[in-house]
Amino acid sequence: MTRIKTYQPGLAWFAALGSAWVFVLVALGAFTTSIGAGMAFADWPLSNGSVNPHGWLEEIDKFAEHSHRLSGTMMGLITLALAVWLHRGEERAWLRRLGWWALGIVIFQGVLGGTRVLFDRMHVPGFAMSFGQMLRIPHGVLAQVYVCILFAIAAGLSRPWIENTLGTARPLVRRLGWWCVVLLFVQLTVAATMRHNYAGLAIPTFPWSNADGGLLPAAWDYRVALHFTHRVMAAAIAIGVAAYGHFLVRDRGLAPVLRGASLLLVGLVAGQIWLGAQIIWTGRSVTMTTGHVILSALTLAVTFGVAFITHRGSMEPARP
Repeated sequence: MTRIKTYQPGLAWFAALGSAWVFVLVALGAFTTSIGAGMAFADWPLSNGSVNPHGWLEEIDKFAEHSHRLSGTMMGLITLALAVWLHRGEERAWLRRLGWWALGIVIFQGVLGGTRVLFDRMHVPGFAMSFGQMLRIPHGVLAQVYVCILFAIAAGLSRPWIENTLGTARPLVRRLGWWCVVLLFVQLTVAATMRHNYAGLAIPTFPWSNADGGLLPAAWDYRVALHFTHRVMAAAIAIGVAAYGHFLVRDRGLAPVLRGASLLLVGLVAGQIWLGAQIIWTGRSVTMTTGHVILSALTLAVTFGVAFITHRGSMEPARP
């Protein structure tokens, strides 16, 4: 079997398809949580004992949950095909490993989602959430890791990466990129914890944190603390991404498409802040809440993708 390191359009486009399809899965998962439909079916892996349960196309909660399960199955099949294709046709060991990591994560995510359903009523002493409900948090966080891995695979298979037409970033730009990725990942972890602790409206005013126009909440509990941390992290991310975008666009060593990505990054963060405000002002509208979750995943994925691409030199050392 011959493995080659040349641009393979079929494999590259298939990886790009997987990177796009994952947002269908994220959107359906976000919508399911936003309308509280996670337990529309109390069994797993089937839904009411069937792959085509009665009423799932007519009842919105059943449609949301079953569509999420079906899209997850499709994502698993796409990832399986991608991992095998990489193993058989890709010479770079790091890309083959990423393919198997992606497959392992998507399988674990399926099991985690199913366990969340099966243990929904298992009480945990000292906690308001059941064991199954707690599993929603790592399920949401791990989904972000999976999205980033898919973007890394798609980047490594792309023609600009293969042909090395992306340029070389300065060390400062590379460091800022990873700091922004870390900030975004921490923020998404806080957001998932806040969301599943029903703390999205723990501070019901914006941009102020209390009815008197103060920066700090008038009263504190763990939900308020989660929500306030989310707001502080948003401010830190806005500053960090603005700084990253500034140095990224000024780095003449990079290809214009990468420098132009700075505008996209700033726009994504601005859109996130706007959607976050809309959630408060609309009393947690399903549309705004779902959009906020989707855009958060996209913001992390694009930031990670740009940061990852600027590290191409360390991923693909020059051959003698």
